[in-house]
Formats: sequence, structure tokens, C-alpha cells
Amino acid sequence: MATTRGKKAGFETLAIHAGQEPDGQTGAVTVPIYQTSTFAQEAVGKNKGYEYARTGNPTRTALEACLAALEDGAWGLAFASGMAATDAIAHLLSSGDHLVMGDDVYGGTYRLFARVFDRMGVALSAVDMREPANVRRAMRTRTRLVWIETPTNPLLKVVDIAAIAEIARRGGALSVADNTFASPYLQNPLVHGADLVLHSTTKYIGGHSDVVGGAVVGRDEELRARLAFVQNAAGGVPGPLDAWLVLRGAKTLAVRMERHSANGQAVAEWLAEHPRVTAVNYPGLPTHPQHELAKRQMKSFGGMLSFELRGGEAAAKRMVARTRIFALAESLGGVESLVEVPLGMTHGSVRGTKLAPPAGLVRLSVGIETVGDLIADLAQAIG
Repeated sequence: MATTRGKKAGFETLAIHAGQEPDGQTGAVTVPIYQTSTFAQEAVGKNKGYEYARTGNPTRTALEACLAALEDGAWGLAFASGMAATDAIAHLLSSGDHLVMGDDVYGGTYRLFARVFDRMGVALSAVDMREPANVRRAMRTRTRLVWIETPTNPLLKVVDIAAIAEIARRGGALSVADNTFASPYLQNPLVHGADLVLHSTTKYIGGHSDVVGGAVVGRDEELRARLAFVQNAAGGVPGPLDAWLVLRGAKTLAVRMERHSANGQAVAEWLAEHPRVTAVNYPGLPTHPQHELAKRQMKSFGGMLSFELRGGEAAAKRMVARTRIFALAESLGGVESLVEVPLGMTHGSVRGTKLAPPAGLVRLSVGIETVGDLIADLAQAIG
């Protein structure tokens, strides 16, 4: 891990140097893409640390070390997608176990637990985690996992990580925090007591909408061994080029998140004053119910927000079809701005359930373009 005079280096330094020493053979400053499926061994049982690329690859190793440093963890594991990382954590559960999850989470996360692992005998309770007492009441004797997402997707609720992690710990359960919306630059759940941190590295860490990936970071060695076993056994790993692309994105995460946050704040404040906007969900607004909590556990408030228009679903669909800079697309966290209607796109899996977001909710991933241009685009699209 990068250090300065024996002290841990700053975030920006770690993002550029952790796990990324110049190549020992060539001196290459950028970690090479080890585009190989297997590694020559000196003898049976004797190798240079790598045998087969599903089990380990030097480019992936560099990424995992970097992500661990950015989240203040002891180790990191990289996966082929955020859902592959989620699936690996889900495999820590056994038939008869129970997990508690927020009632406003990414639709794919809910789908995996409610429609795949339920058939394997895993029970799920979804509660509003803004009130820790709701989690405490939902705990059972077989609760083994408490799934935190903060800020949540797509309503931008903020969850008290420390409080929920303590409830999980007292109940004999692991706490997992999906930190995708905030990124490691804005929030470090391990510091607040979470056992594991999950990322879709497709999003802010990759940052350029050109790669799909996921990661889990933690501190407990036993958990690392269990998850690494699943990673290797199930094989949901990123290829070396994907690992390299995420590693490249991580280098500029700090400067990008500063711009995402500044633009997100400006857009949210503008929307909050628009006569056709009935609600804005953004933790950086003083009117947000958990604004003070967000200030305590986040460095800034990021580029994600959602809002509702007068006219509901029809108005939302009309608006997203008219944007010129904001692309109508799923995903988030790239340098370019995106817009979507969650119920018809990323959260279709919860349609018809109590977890469904409002039909007219619009979600924005505010990019790093000139903020005046973004506001002008929204103004003409809303009308």
C-alpha cells in the first residue's frame, strides 16, 4: 500500500499507486494487461503465484489491491459484474437463513434474493432502513445478513450505517453496504462498522460507461477466504482488460466525484425551484429528511438524484424522450449524463410490489459536462 513517510497516503495517491508499482520486468508505469488464460509453472505444485486466470490474474490482483486501499479494507475481490459480486455474498447463506434488506434497493438485488435464493430456502424481509428500529424488529434467530444500500436506488434515502451494522452484529448477522451510489471517495462503510462493502464498479469507479464489473471489500480474513472460494468455484471473474479498465477509471475517481457532486448539487437546487417539479430526492438538499446524517457519513453528496413532475408517469415519459444531452439509458456513474424512468427500466423487477418506485419518478445520473448546459437541457425537456 502506498505510504508517505510511514503514514497511509491520501485517497488520490492511493487511487493512482496502490497495487500499481511499476512493472518489475519492463518498468512499465501502467499495470500491464495480462491477457492470458494460463501460466507456465516451474514444476508440479511450484509456480510464481498464478496458475489459471479464473483463479488469479496479475491485472486483477492490482485492481483488488487498489479497491481495498480506497475502501480502507484489508482485501478486495473483483467480479465480472456487480450482480456477480452480490451473488457471491448471497452464497454465504444457507437454506433456512434469513436476510433483512432495505425497501428501496436496486431492482436486480431484490430480484436475486426474492426470485432466486428464495427457491433455495432463504427468507427475505424488506423494511424502511431509515429507521433502525425497523431493522431491529425484522431480525430473526436465523438472520444472517443485513443488506444496506445508502444512498438508496432510486429514492436516495440515507441509511445510518453504524446503527444498522451494530444491530446486525448484536443479532449475529453480517452487514453488507452497497456503496455504488456514493463511491469510495464519498463514503467508506467499513469505517462505520459494516462487515463488507459491495460495488458495481461499472458505475463511478469505472466511470466511463465502457466496462462492466463488481467488487467486494472487507477486513475479516475468514470472510475473504469464503468469498474467494466462491469467486473461483463459480468463476464470475472479470477478464484482464475489464480489470484494467476499472483500474484506469479509479485513478481519476476523486476529481470526477468532485465534479459529479458539484453538478448534482446545482441540478438538484434548480429542480427544487421548478414549478412543475413536485419532489426532489437528493441528500445535499437541506430539505432532505436525512441531510444531517448524510453530512456526517458522506464527504459530499454525489451525482445521483431523482424527482417527480406534475402529471406523473405521462409527464415523466414525455420529459425523458425530449432530453438532448441526458441520454435515455440505464446504468449510472459515467462522465456523461443519463436519465431514466426507474419503474419502466432499472426497477421493472419490483413492479407490482410494495417496493415499486413511483411510476412517474425520473432518475438522473448527473455527469461532468458544463452544468449550465445540463440545466438548459432539463429546462427545455420539462417545458
